[in-house]
Amino acid sequence: MSLDLVALVTAFGLIFLAELPDKTMFASLAMGTRMRPLYVWIGTSTAFVVHVTIAVAAGGLLGLLPGWSVKLVSALLFGFGAFLLLRGGDGDEGDDGAGRTVTGFWPVWSTAFTAVFISEWGDLTQITTANLAATKDPLSTAIGAAAALMSVSALALLAGRFIAKRVPLKTVQRVGGLCMLGLALWTLIEVFTG
Repeated sequence: MSLDLVALVTAFGLIFLAELPDKTMFASLAMGTRMRPLYVWIGTSTAFVVHVTIAVAAGGLLGLLPGWSVKLVSALLFGFGAFLLLRGGDGDEGDDGAGRTVTGFWPVWSTAFTAVFISEWGDLTQITTANLAATKDPLSTAIGAAAALMSVSALALLAGRFIAKRVPLKTVQRVGGLCMLGLALWTLIEVFTG
């Protein structure tokens, strides 16, 4: 089985942009200040892989429906995602700053895994991954989405403070929203043009 490079790059790009201004980036940054960053990254990455697997399986089920209906639902969900990103901040950027240092692989891994596993249910990136898996190669979509999520977590752990100071998250959010809007329109055109 060969990978669909377009599906992989599309999934990576969309998920990466959608996840940058997300609460998980800030959670990774906060956990990384009190815990070993590598352990945090392994915990968050494990949770992301589980969520991507669930999303791709859901997308696979959607793929059994007639093509036009899947594209219509995908267009609506991409439009909803664009709306969420373009409407502005929702207060996810906060962090209480409290807490003590956690050490040891398993305590750090379980804290990071649990934080991401619980917070990502029904998240925009999970919905986007399911949409992409329904219309594109599921394995390529899964690899692209998981790589994007793990990259954002690593970025937050390695350079989160630099990004927060230099690049307005509103800008990143708007770029992601415009990409989602473009996908919504493109998918809607595909519904009517075959």
